[in-house]
Amino acid sequence: METKQKQNKKTWEYKDRNYYLIGNKTPLTYTIPTKHSSRYPLVCFDEDLGYERELRYATNQSSIYVDEQEGQVTLKHVIFNKGHLFVPKEKRNLQEFLDKHPHNGVIFKMYDPVIQAEDEYENLEYEVAALNLAYEMDIDQAEAILRVEKGTSVNSLSSKELRRDLLLFAKSDPKLFINLSEDENVVLRNFGINAVEANILKLDANNKIFSWASNGRKLMTVPFDEHPYTALASWFKTDEGIEVYKSIEKKLK
Repeated sequence: METKQKQNKKTWEYKDRNYYLIGNKTPLTYTIPTKHSSRYPLVCFDEDLGYERELRYATNQSSIYVDEQEGQVTLKHVIFNKGHLFVPKEKRNLQEFLDKHPHNGVIFKMYDPVIQAEDEYENLEYEVAALNLAYEMDIDQAEAILRVEKGTSVNSLSSKELRRDLLLFAKSDPKLFINLSEDENVVLRNFGINAVEANILKLDANNKIFSWASNGRKLMTVPFDEHPYTALASWFKTDEGIEVYKSIEKKLK
């Protein structure tokens, strides 16, 4: 153990480090767990030893591993203030604790200018791609995507308002926008909603059966525990559903 501790001290870069909560979260305070419990397991896998080791942050101990700590331990909270935590180079044990912490990369990250620049560049690429998609998108697909975000309120939007909101959505959440634009079920769900709103199809009060509104003939039953319009979108891809889709398409024009 002693040899390994000496190796860690030789390879560890002594410098001030900044950490931040992922997702631009800035709560007044946010506390991460600093000792192992059943609710918050604090262990990390040691590749050299081949097993998981329990972590604990103690201000009076040089090691972050419980099996290397001796005597009484002085525990301390680790708190992010407004989404940020500064740890000076003198607190090597806290920096090492944060480096091995299971929440590292999930809830918080260490600030790295190079990685930050790469992330920002990638986000800008997504934003440009999303805005280009939104600008070129036809009005039906635009309505379908916005309906996911706004629900039935899209019905009251003019075409210019719809395109404006589409561009704003693409800018604010480009990754989600791109994913939705590539999901053909989004358009099919919107098509089904329009068919019901136009009184071409009817969905019963229990959200279980789609039928023709004109004669009440049953078309499909929604599978248990599935969203009705998601099920309808999938059904439109079947042989029977394609024929119904074509018929509805003519009536909607």
